[in-house]
Amino acid sequence: MIEDPVLLNDWHPLAKSTDLDEASILPARLLNEDLVLWRIDGEVHVWQDLCVHRGTRLSLGSIDEEGRLVCAYHGWTYNSEGECVRFPAHPEQKPPGKAKVKTYRCEEKWGLIWACVGDGAREIPEFEEWSDPSFRKVACGPYRYRASGTRAVENFLDVAHLPFLHAGMLGDRSHAEIEDYDVEVKEEGIVARNVKIWQPDPDGTGVGKNVTYTYKVLRPLTMYLAKDTEQGRFSIFSTVCPASEFESIAWFWLAMNYGHDVPEVDLRSFQDKITNQDIPVVESQRPERLPLDLQAELHLRSDRIAVAYRRWLRSMGLTFGTA
Repeated sequence: MIEDPVLLNDWHPLAKSTDLDEASILPARLLNEDLVLWRIDGEVHVWQDLCVHRGTRLSLGSIDEEGRLVCAYHGWTYNSEGECVRFPAHPEQKPPGKAKVKTYRCEEKWGLIWACVGDGAREIPEFEEWSDPSFRKVACGPYRYRASGTRAVENFLDVAHLPFLHAGMLGDRSHAEIEDYDVEVKEEGIVARNVKIWQPDPDGTGVGKNVTYTYKVLRPLTMYLAKDTEQGRFSIFSTVCPASEFESIAWFWLAMNYGHDVPEVDLRSFQDKITNQDIPVVESQRPERLPLDLQAELHLRSDRIAVAYRRWLRSMGLTFGTA
């Protein structure tokens, strides 16, 4: 486990809720620690993936008919509180109190399973379109980066790469100019407004035009964008799990209040293509840790969001995946 208090005390996504069926087990990794997720009677549990007997992964185990997690190695049996309640080799012996797995807080929200390995004083970040029935929601991912979560987030916030890396889809090299835009930084996050860019087909009409983005950084590894067009609003809520310092997993929720006739598979395929164009570039960036010293790299006016993000991370003392 790492010592970064910012990320330790935040909430992080581990899986989609639909990935964990009733009476099933799923391994995960967060902040260099292996975790086991399991569901019984509809409730999700997130524990350290470690049997206290011989250090076996509990994710290799099973759930018995009484709804208890059973280690695959020697059958040590744990109740939903993480307490060992049975030694099969000595069924008459009552397990001591110290025979207990380390458990963590978890919640299900926005179709994801979130966990916090610290105090979790803050709530899970908000996804404002989730409860609006006029918005259709489409889950995308997970997307795996061999890179720090902060590098993945900064790529999401970077508008100037759209005409190049995503030419013909989200931009065009002949329309690469980025106008000035406004950035507001508060203790709880960052908002960039009036971010304008030309796109070849921003709303499905086949007509190229300028669109306006709003970007938000809700947490160090959770971000949001909204694109307003003549057809309506398209938004993305994206959150990144820092599995380790240089291994990150991102989930995306697309929300749109138009184009309800477009098949989900097409929307998901488009997002897959965009993200798979981003991943090798993000993985290639050096240094691997995102520099928070603004003198370490060069910046332009179009990098205003990224500069604000780096300053904000530095002000809160985040160290994991940063330099």
